[in-house]
Amino acid sequence: MSDSGQRGLTSRLRLAVVRLNRRLRAQRTADDLSLTQLSALASLAKCGPMSAGRLAGVEGVRPPSMTRVIAALEEAGHVSRGVNPDDGRQAIVGLTDTGRQRVAADISAREAWLDRRLAELGPAEREILDRAAEIIDRMAGNKD
Repeated sequence: MSDSGQRGLTSRLRLAVVRLNRRLRAQRTADDLSLTQLSALASLAKCGPMSAGRLAGVEGVRPPSMTRVIAALEEAGHVSRGVNPDDGRQAIVGLTDTGRQRVAADISAREAWLDRRLAELGPAEREILDRAAEIIDRMAGNKD
């Protein structure tokens, strides 16, 4: 592929990923939580309970920002804080049942929308997207 062809692919791929992400975000079950709060809930669901500092690192935000996110999520009943068994000076943040239900509902809504869009495609297109998903995931996992 020529340099100009690669630049065109770069542009088309970036735009397609941005548009798909925007459409998936629009499938949220409610607007009472910010995207940052939803992302923190999703990280806790995926990784399990962790310190606020570790959660800030996972989310790529500064610890003071994460402290505010956790406070709002705790007030809404989505997370709770407990004592770290390895270091009593540090709190561990985990999902409550309400938080787990919220994450599951959001994932379900987004996946239902995506399932409907995939059903509109033919088998060959779905196979291409299956391979593309692997490649995009690999690209997203690389650290610069």
